[in-house]
Amino acid sequence: MRRKELFGHPMGLYILFLTEMWERFSYYGMRALLILYLTKHFLFSDAQAGMIYGSYVALIYGLPLLGGIIADRYLGMKKAITFGAVLLVLGHISMAFEGPGANNFDGSIVRDRNYLNYFFLSISLIAVGVGFLKANISNLVGTLYSEKDGRRDSGFTIFYMGINLGAFVATLLCAYLGETYGWKYGFGAAGVGMVLGLFTFTKGTRILSDKGNPPDPQFLEKRLLSVKVENLIYLSSLLFVLLIWILFQVLDNFGILLLVVGLPVIIWLSYFLFTECNRVERNQTFSILVLMAFSVFFWALFEQAASSITLFTDRNVQLIDGVSAGMFQALNPFFIVLFAPVFAYFWVYLNKKNIEPNATIKFAIAILFISIGFFSLVVGSGLAGDDFRVSLIFLVVMYLFHTFGELCLSPVGLSMVTKLSIARIAGLMMGIWFLSSSLAGYVSGLIAGLMSIPKDIADIQNKSAASLKIYSSNFETLGILALVVSFILFLISPIISRYMKD
Repeated sequence: MRRKELFGHPMGLYILFLTEMWERFSYYGMRALLILYLTKHFLFSDAQAGMIYGSYVALIYGLPLLGGIIADRYLGMKKAITFGAVLLVLGHISMAFEGPGANNFDGSIVRDRNYLNYFFLSISLIAVGVGFLKANISNLVGTLYSEKDGRRDSGFTIFYMGINLGAFVATLLCAYLGETYGWKYGFGAAGVGMVLGLFTFTKGTRILSDKGNPPDPQFLEKRLLSVKVENLIYLSSLLFVLLIWILFQVLDNFGILLLVVGLPVIIWLSYFLFTECNRVERNQTFSILVLMAFSVFFWALFEQAASSITLFTDRNVQLIDGVSAGMFQALNPFFIVLFAPVFAYFWVYLNKKNIEPNATIKFAIAILFISIGFFSLVVGSGLAGDDFRVSLIFLVVMYLFHTFGELCLSPVGLSMVTKLSIARIAGLMMGIWFLSSSLAGYVSGLIAGLMSIPKDIADIQNKSAASLKIYSSNFETLGILALVVSFILFLISPIISRYMKD
């Protein structure tokens, strides 16, 4: 019996579309405010705020590795997504309790330690919640299509459009509420969005039928220490939240954790590939890993939008009255909603003509677009007026080209991982895909820290001049570096493609 479809795609796609839309609403609503919240409310320096943001993003994209493994072996994707959504609801709503802002007494910053710790607890809940939800919901989309279904890339692009529809609305609404009426209103709105996401998924799971069920339901019912295995998994996850909360208070950054988590995974994967896989499986997996390495570079530069570029926008871009710096992050999801259908149709059209570029070429094009975006800001900086502020059009052009890059890489990368991954470690491979983004998030924090504006400049005019010079110089360096990396990837694309088709 043929499954019900809508607009040529399985109905389940749209349930996952709506769930992810609301989850991304909550995430991007918070993302639009976070760097500004850290620098304006808690008065962290640019470098400190960039490192906290980078560590947070590293967790957001690193923990799906563990969430994918737990879903693969025990919970199944549906239960993992539901549990993750519950944690996200708790984390986002608790962000609404902001507490008093920090004070600067003769150069000494005094913060309310209790509320700062409460903030760290909130983002710890969010990070673990995303860990359970993000990789598994993407994998669940992949189960809706057979490996050779030509609609797969198109389906993932539609799914990606849902992500960014939520991101667009959230960025405008949450950034406006947070910067106009108070941080708690912006963060609170993000929490409401996550409640709607949880409701959507729990009510729509019946459409997914047997997709994403636990691999061994009987095992989850077994008891250890008089507690069901399933409940032990949930309890252990809550303890893990507390561990992350403690680490936020004692570590300057989470780079060491990426090494602790990532290195054993890569060692085990290498052992698995050479002992339990044939040559075709190894070659395809190695192809995925090489492109993941290039995606780290892409996302490290792309994530500047929520850190250094937002601070640049706040300090050196001619803003429109009533529109805050954080709201301009909405340009990215707006362009995705606008152009995702175009890209989806374009890939299908080229596929039918047998001239669609392979994933490697799409990745190279994506990095080229990143380069063009940064050069737009460099040109704009060179044309800044006496107030050291750049015309808004250059920021819009940057977001447009970075969005084109994202559409060439992210949905295509998700599709590639679900299509080429060995079936028995599909969840792990999706987790590694997000782990690469985790590394990128951490690196993005380091890059943002390099653009820190000296705090000893008291005069506003001199501070604006200094920030414009620092940002322009660093954006130029990033643009040149992206151009070189794109060219290298174009050159080696035939080799990677041959391994993919092996």
